[in-house]
Amino acid sequence: MVIGDRLRELREAKELSQGDIEKRTGLLRCYISRVENNHTVPAVQTLEKLARALEVPMYQLFHAGEASPNVRRSKLEDHDDWGMTGRDREYVSTLQKTLAKMTPEDQKLLLHMAQKVAKRK
Repeated sequence: MVIGDRLRELREAKELSQGDIEKRTGLLRCYISRVENNHTVPAVQTLEKLARALEVPMYQLFHAGEASPNVRRSKLEDHDDWGMTGRDREYVSTLQKTLAKMTPEDQKLLLHMAQKVAKRK
C-alpha cells in the first residue's frame, strides 16, 4: 500500500477536502496533493499531523485492516491512540528521531522497502 493512496482513502471516507486537511494541519493544500499523488513522502511528524487531522490512530495510515498487526485488539479498544502512550510512544519517538536524521532519498527508500516487505505477507 502506498501512503498517499491510504491518506486519500481515509480523507474521502471522512468526506473531507484537501482544504479541510490544510486547515486542520497547517500544511499547504498543494503539499497534501503531492503526498496523495505519491510525489513526496512525508516525514513522521507530518504523518502525525495528518493522523490527528483525520482523527485516526497513526497505524491506520499504514494498515487498512481492522486492527494493527502489531497491537493486541484489546489494547486498541481501550486506547484508540496507538503510538501516543507507553512503549508505543517510545517506539514512534525513536522511529521519528531516526527518520529525521535520514535524507529524504533514504526515507523514500526505507518506505519503499517496508511496503515491499508488507506485500509479501
